[in-house]
Amino acid sequence: MDRFIDDLPPMDLMRSEKMMFVQLIIPVESAQRAVSYLGELGLLQFRDLWLRYERCRFQVKEQDFVVAFNYLNSDKSPFQRTFVNQVKRCGEMSRKLRFFKEQINKAGLQSSVHPVSGPDLDLEELEIQLAEHEHELIETNSNSEKLRQTYNELLEFKMVLQKAGGFLVSSNGHAVAEETELSENVYSMNDYADTASLLEQDIRAGPSNQSGLRFISGIICKSKVLRFERMLFRATRGNMLFNQAPADEEIMDPVTAEMVEKTIFVVFFSGEQARTKILKICEAFGANCYPVSEDLTKQRQIIREVLSRLSELEATLDAGIRHRNKALTSIGFHLTKWMNMVRREKAVYDTLNMLNFDVTKKCLVGEGWCPIFAKAQEVLQRATFDSNSQVGTIFHVMDSMESPPTYFRTNRFTNAFQEIVDAYGVARYQEANPAVYAVITFPFLFAVMFGDWGHGICLLLGALVLIAQERKLSNQKLGSFMEMLFGGRYVLLLMSLFSIYCGLIYNEFFSVPFHIFGGSAYRCRDTTCSDAYTAGLVKYREPYPFGVDPSWRGSRSELPFLNSLKMKMSILLGVTQMNLGIILSYFDARFFGSSLDIRYQFVPQLIFLNSLFGYLSLLIIIKWCTGSQADLYHILLLLLATVAVPWMLFPKPFILRKLHTERFQGRTYGILGTSEMDLEVEPDSARQHHEDFNFSEIFVHQMIHSIEFVLGAVSNTASYLRLWALSLAHSELSTVFYEKVLLLAWGYDNLVIRLVGLAVFAFATAFILLMMETLSAFLHALRLHWVEFQNKFYHGDGYKFRPFSFALINDEED
Repeated sequence: MDRFIDDLPPMDLMRSEKMMFVQLIIPVESAQRAVSYLGELGLLQFRDLWLRYERCRFQVKEQDFVVAFNYLNSDKSPFQRTFVNQVKRCGEMSRKLRFFKEQINKAGLQSSVHPVSGPDLDLEELEIQLAEHEHELIETNSNSEKLRQTYNELLEFKMVLQKAGGFLVSSNGHAVAEETELSENVYSMNDYADTASLLEQDIRAGPSNQSGLRFISGIICKSKVLRFERMLFRATRGNMLFNQAPADEEIMDPVTAEMVEKTIFVVFFSGEQARTKILKICEAFGANCYPVSEDLTKQRQIIREVLSRLSELEATLDAGIRHRNKALTSIGFHLTKWMNMVRREKAVYDTLNMLNFDVTKKCLVGEGWCPIFAKAQEVLQRATFDSNSQVGTIFHVMDSMESPPTYFRTNRFTNAFQEIVDAYGVARYQEANPAVYAVITFPFLFAVMFGDWGHGICLLLGALVLIAQERKLSNQKLGSFMEMLFGGRYVLLLMSLFSIYCGLIYNEFFSVPFHIFGGSAYRCRDTTCSDAYTAGLVKYREPYPFGVDPSWRGSRSELPFLNSLKMKMSILLGVTQMNLGIILSYFDARFFGSSLDIRYQFVPQLIFLNSLFGYLSLLIIIKWCTGSQADLYHILLLLLATVAVPWMLFPKPFILRKLHTERFQGRTYGILGTSEMDLEVEPDSARQHHEDFNFSEIFVHQMIHSIEFVLGAVSNTASYLRLWALSLAHSELSTVFYEKVLLLAWGYDNLVIRLVGLAVFAFATAFILLMMETLSAFLHALRLHWVEFQNKFYHGDGYKFRPFSFALINDEED
């Protein structure tokens, strides 16, 4: 058996890639190029030596070498790393590039998505170019804002001259008193003549130049008009008249470039004290006041001058905008390339700051993990050659006490399934990977709950659209929901295909059965078929060749038959998948050389599960094949299940204690050596507890594990009944929508009712059956894999391999 297993070919994704812990000694002159080449390779995870030394200093303070290091770094901070100035420079360049991008978006231009080919620049040249472009843009924007401010003032002056002239004519004609709403609401009609304000008496007495009436004209934002008028009324105690008119044009804010609606106003008042208050209120509300002459000839002359200056400023502004857009367009051609370059350089210097700088030897010392298959040495040799360095990089493989990171080489098809598993927990280094089996079992269990080949075709069309638009959508920024849907496009594809398969087995197309594979095996008792749905059907030929016979639909025995079929099928699928999980625990124990786990975990677990539920599954299959009624209980199997419980609980902790006692014989110091024989005989769990062995802790842990498995064998088997429950719920919901909505509406001889029924049926199918039911079945399939399947063998306490890679740098990482 062992020889047969050893001869099996290796399975991709079954085990994570083998890793090695390496030390790099890089000369200073080739360090930047070497790290850059490693970033392009993307297969080396650097360790931050600074943080490691800091962590070591706080853990063990009594060691001499730690005290010495503490002395050397007592006055240093993380901001004093070797390449911190280069990181700051890259950060400053990133700020300038973000400024350029904001300006391009603000101008409504499009930056080039694909980098434009051009001469390669080094960091210093790019820094100079960015500084020049920024200075030019800032100066252009400043001049543009000043010109826009002047243009706005002239435009406002023109509109005030045009609108205020009409108010002044009305004032001289004694018609403005009727336009002040606040004044009219203060006084009643009976005693108006006795209590009217002095301002109104002045207006009735004669024109403004004879009565001392004065005015202030200006313009204000439309949103502030109401509060502005109230404040004026309160400050002058009603001794004013407020006239307003909407501006004919919207005015652009020079800072935000937004169009603002404005209102022209004229305030009539009397007295110097009122004038001072009104001007202060105008200043507080941001209103701009402009002088308007009462002489119509002067007004026309001023308007002509303003229009002339406006024309000149418009031409100047247009020329400035064209110049700025030309500069932004030129920047936009290279923006993506520059941003990628700066982002990469910053990532390189951030990584260089993780290395330890040796001043005496003029080199950088780094440590990290990389897969064995990675050709890191060739990359480092190429970096040495390209940088004309006289000394090559030393690549040294070392031993490490830490567990290596977990790395699986996935593609766009398997990546989504691996992410589903990693969401529960990253695999321990080299342990069996559930994603290998989830590629098939996950979409299949989903389809068992979602089985309807009409709904499956709808999901298939959606998956095919996402796959067909793969190249286009992969380069776009999507929303959270759409990004999740696009990332799982191949999961959706397999779920739809399996749903079509299970739907054909259930013989359901939007809950309607079809005679796809021939005629039914049943017929009515008589020729009239009047009692076909009440008295049952008679079998008259061989069973339906594939799936459920369509004649079960609507019969009196439909629900009991489908309930029995789906419930027993759920038990069979659940016991099969749980047995697969236990078998994978055997392969894990064998891979890590843990014979104790094979003898005292795998064997009793397999016996316990199959003595109870494996035998139950066998009875289901026998009954389906032969129709015989076998005994549900078997004394020998119950006895084996009872014996398997202490078999799991007691031997392993006591054997571990015996191995520990024999090896150390009461000593407290560490291991001097380990032979190959010890490595084969002694389990991995025993080697983990050499230096700190606690028998009570191990025994309690084993007891918890045993009780959890015994109780879980029952609860997990019952949990697989959700396959039956959700499949039945999906089928019944489809039937309700089809019969009670579509058929009921189609029974009316009215086109409107039929269209309404069709619309409700389509809405229910799309949002309830295709969206909510899909999400529900997906989550339940996720639960069955995470809890019922993976808890049999999967630890999930590893950590993911995160290499330094330019391909993994996010667009927002600046």
